[in-house]
This record gives sequence, C-alpha cells and structure tokens, in this order.
Amino acid sequence: MRKVGKQSIIFDKVYLKSASTIVGPLEMQGPLAKYYDANYDNLYCEKQNWEQAEMQLFSDVLDIALVKANLAVDEIDMIFAGDLNNQLSIANYSLRNYPIPYVGIYGACSTSSLSLINGACVLDGGLGKYILCATSSHNATSERQFRYPTEYGGQKPDSITFTVTGAGAGILTRNICDVRLTKATMGIVVDSGTTDSLDMGRSMAPAAIHTLKTHLEDFQEDINSFDLILTGDLSTYGAKAFKELAREFKIDLGNNYHDCGMLVYDLENQPVFAGGSGCACAAVVMYGYVVKQMLAGRLNKVLVIATGALLNPIMVAQKETIPGIAHAIVLERVK
Repeated sequence: MRKVGKQSIIFDKVYLKSASTIVGPLEMQGPLAKYYDANYDNLYCEKQNWEQAEMQLFSDVLDIALVKANLAVDEIDMIFAGDLNNQLSIANYSLRNYPIPYVGIYGACSTSSLSLINGACVLDGGLGKYILCATSSHNATSERQFRYPTEYGGQKPDSITFTVTGAGAGILTRNICDVRLTKATMGIVVDSGTTDSLDMGRSMAPAAIHTLKTHLEDFQEDINSFDLILTGDLSTYGAKAFKELAREFKIDLGNNYHDCGMLVYDLENQPVFAGGSGCACAAVVMYGYVVKQMLAGRLNKVLVIATGALLNPIMVAQKETIPGIAHAIVLERVK
C-alpha cells in the first residue's frame, strides 16, 4: 500500500472474498432485481417499526456475506460499518449480536466506498485476515431523519431523491479472489453553496467531479480505461450537473458513465422522483450488479465514486449550506 498524490492510495493485495445485498419491495421491482441476494416484500421487514426493519436488513446482509465467504463470525478481524441514523444507531444496535471489533464510520451516502477504503488500509497494513465492510439505509428511517416522516404526506418536488431500502456488505481478504480492490481516492469536503435538502443530487455533484478529476490526475489514468464509471446517488438532476461540470474540466465521460441512483429504479414507471439515494444506493448496485457482472466477465475495471451529502437537518433549518463529499474506489477483475 502506498500513497499517491495527496488524496489517493494504491493497494498491493486486497481482494473481495464475498459481496452481499438485500433490498426492499420497490427495489426488487426495479431493473436490477436479479442481481440482489435477498429481499423483503414490505418495508417493515417482519418487524414492528422502521428502525427495527433497517436493523434486520443490516443483520441479514452480514449473515449472507459470511455464508457466501464460508466464514464464521469469529474469523472476521474487524468491521467498518455505518448508516444514516443518529449516532450510527442501526449499525451500533445490530452489532450487539456480532462479537467483532467495530469501527463506526459516517460518510452519509458515500459510506459504502468509505468503509471499503478504511478496510483495505487496515488489511493491506497487515492488521487482519478478513475485514467486513457494510452499510444500510431505509426509506422511512431516512426520511424521518433528514426531512419529514413518510406519514406526514408532504408534497415533494421532482428534484427530490428516494432513499433506497436495503443493505450491502463485502468481505475483504489478502487471499487471491476474482475481484480486486486496486486503488482509491479519498474525497474532500466540497461546498457548492446549495441549501435545498430536497435537491441533494446537485449538492453532491461538485464533490463527485473533484474526486474524479483528482483520481485521474493522481494516477495519470485514462478515463477510457474503465468499462464503467459510477457515481453513487446523484440521480437525474445531480448526474446532469456532474456531466456539465465534467465538460467544463474537459473530461469526456463518453458512454461508460452512469449513476447508481438512476440504475436501481425504473425512473419512468416507479414513484421515485429523481431516482435513488441513501447509503444502500451505491452499496446494492456495487455489491450486486457490478460484482456479479465482473464475476461473469462482462466488466473488467470499474470506478465507483460513492457520493454523500453531509447535511445536518438542524443546521439546514438554520439556513446553512449542504457540503458534499465523494470517495472513489477501483474494482478490477482478476483475469
């Protein structure tokens, strides 16, 4: 492992041993349904309230990852995990049942990439054999956390994104596997000056383009070397802004760019407004669609730029701006 430039890292020997996903009912009706490992047919996930439902998703995705890796809980050296709830309460409460050294992390909706970067650094530093990385989100818990409870029934503009109900997890190892984590670029906080919590896609777009630009410069990377470039959850409005910013920086995204928030749902036929968002948005697309496409030999090299809006609802009510951040990782198929 070594540092490149100010923000980037090359990993020597980090592989993805297993990846797991679980989603809710609306996600299972979307175009990526066949790539998920499990699903629930209602938002309660057989529990009594929304928080318990998200905890169920979180626990389920850990168990699926362990089964797919043929590992027991006590073989995991460390877990990096987080969610969107106050004090990372979903991860905290869920992990009461898993005696694993735990580092809670918060990157808003960029948590999937942030957890992998942290886990890869620990693993490549020789501090473990198996590192588990996980995140979750739930539409009802997130809406209550950052905007209004779904029961409130407030009107929503077209620019709003729809929090993905689901969870994703990956187990990292130094043993050779079919998918390798080779590079990463840590994002910086970029504040575009936006204040609308109902339009977070455009709040995050400047952070995403800063991370992409930095990644390309640090590694002297040709953008056409990637089979696919994914942003996390910019969705319709944010992805458009991202493309416009790319043109300003003379970055030709070509036809190999897409956004997870626009992939996870059928935007024409599902009631999701601008598209998907939330910690699970990039997680289920990456751990589900991307990894399975790589295992099938259809993708060889993918850049995932998970994005996060670092807003606090109280500070937004005080007319503060919404800073954004984006963390990038490169996944490569071992040929």
